[in-house]
Amino acid sequence: MKRVLITGAGGGIGRSLRETMRGVYPILRLSDRVALAPARDGEEVDQAELSDMAAVERIVADVDGIVHLGGVSGENDWPVILEANIIGLYNVFEAARRAGVRRIVFATSNHAVGFYPRDHKIDHKVVPRPDSRYGVSKAFGEAIASLYSDKHGIGVLCTRIGNFGEKPIDKRRLSIWISPRDYTQLVRIGLEHPDLRYEVVYGVSNNRRSWYDNSNAERLGYRPQDDSEPYAETVLAAEPGGADPIAERYQGGTFCAAEYTAPRPRP
Repeated sequence: MKRVLITGAGGGIGRSLRETMRGVYPILRLSDRVALAPARDGEEVDQAELSDMAAVERIVADVDGIVHLGGVSGENDWPVILEANIIGLYNVFEAARRAGVRRIVFATSNHAVGFYPRDHKIDHKVVPRPDSRYGVSKAFGEAIASLYSDKHGIGVLCTRIGNFGEKPIDKRRLSIWISPRDYTQLVRIGLEHPDLRYEVVYGVSNNRRSWYDNSNAERLGYRPQDDSEPYAETVLAAEPGGADPIAERYQGGTFCAAEYTAPRPRP
């Protein structure tokens, strides 16, 4: 890997990877629809809208691998999800095929399987049970990744991210949290593992409360360093009561219990 593209580089995970992957590869190309901080040594910055195929072809040109984080990162109206997470994602994979890109790490989500109950430990082989339009878009992304891997030979690692952050902030996140250094490790496996074709893994740290059997990630060499348990006492003490019973039953939490309502414009 000489040049690696990170889409959605202006988001929380993207900003973190910009730091943790700096110097790992000769060049990091960073892209987002919003303006980014100026390029430093070993970086290239290019602002692009993923729904614009010409712009996507430009940012994908001459890269060896892609970390695809770009898109809407939560529930929204269908036209917004469609443009960012369906059309935009297709554009990235199709442009990658045309450009001869060898590897893609796709940031999918726990919400692709959010309607599994919390008392069911699930692995990478379960069928999708999305909890939202957002979850549907991530299940679609996993299907596109499978197609482009099997048909066109692109190595793809789909990382079903739980919750990314410096520490877990509520009860649910004690089960699905992933630390920045653990996610960086997964990304590097996706870009560098010599035998990768198409794989689905969970983007979670070594949490004792995990709902996931992540043995497929371990098979690929993933050895997470962090665990949410040291934060559990503080998190649980601050947890408010009266949680929605549907949100508490299913792994997707409030995504399962609530329907998205677009904010009304102010008069």
